[in-house]
Amino acid sequence: MKAKNCLIFGGSGQIGRHLIRKLTKNNYRVTVVTRNIHQKSYIIKTQANAGYIDIVEANIFDENKIRKLFEKADICINLIGILFEKKRGNSFKNIHSIFPSLLAKLCKEYKLKHFIHISALGIGDAKDSIYANSKLEGEKNIIDNFSLATILRPSIVYSIDDNFTTNFMTILNRLPCFPLYYNGKTKFTPIHCSDLTDIIYYIISNKIYSNIIECVGPEVFSFKEILEKLLKLIQKKRILIPLPLFIANFSASFFELMPEPLITKDQIKLLKYDNIVSGKYKTNSDIGIPSKKFFYNEVKKYCYMWREGGQFSSDRYNNKDNAKN
Repeated sequence: MKAKNCLIFGGSGQIGRHLIRKLTKNNYRVTVVTRNIHQKSYIIKTQANAGYIDIVEANIFDENKIRKLFEKADICINLIGILFEKKRGNSFKNIHSIFPSLLAKLCKEYKLKHFIHISALGIGDAKDSIYANSKLEGEKNIIDNFSLATILRPSIVYSIDDNFTTNFMTILNRLPCFPLYYNGKTKFTPIHCSDLTDIIYYIISNKIYSNIIECVGPEVFSFKEILEKLLKLIQKKRILIPLPLFIANFSASFFELMPEPLITKDQIKLLKYDNIVSGKYKTNSDIGIPSKKFFYNEVKKYCYMWREGGQFSSDRYNNKDNAKN
């Protein structure tokens, strides 16, 4: 079978690395676009055997350069997204709205077989969030420009390479207390990164074309429940304090001054809305590929890095009866 060519934007992130390994193992050739080949290529090139992966350095808004990459592509996959705005053009509108629209137009012009775009779950109700509105605008631009597109809306994606569980375990490990926004009642359906990449591969290999698919894990947790599970895994006891909204926004204003803010005012707005299936669109289970990995079991595989004793720690250390044996 002739290898199909996949053009991936955002291949150095956690989803990208998992996806490259999945695709190349199944006889897909991958071209990964990165803005800084010197910083990113050492990660990307280790994800596949030589001959199955090419790395191209390009500014994603340099249409003349990225246009050439579409000439040999069969499938385009966009994994690029940001959680907060930076300078130098990294605005929500540029990254989430304008850039996906450009890709969709090029997919149509070069008659690609598929375009898969990663959006986010829960954005439909968050009308007061700049992030959510930029994502929704990007989705509309894609659908308007390329009918053979599939938009995936995953809930929080986690793995050993994420910025979610790892950041929270770091903070919980260091601080004696942790704030609960909206009393920690916001619901999430976290999905493991490998489950999400399995969904992407399933969509490609089975030629599934459906405008929007919501991708969720097998469990629903509140924000407070997620923190409690992480605390149990790293064997820490911390005080979880409900934080009034005005204090939350004030603290977010301070965090926004940091290069990598822990939370922003826009993210606090997003936390008002549950991150679960809406019932308006198909889910990954509906198309025949339910998620298999459970949150606690998966995080348990790498949580030891935040425990006392590291890899030599054990659950039995918190059990007095077992400690005697």
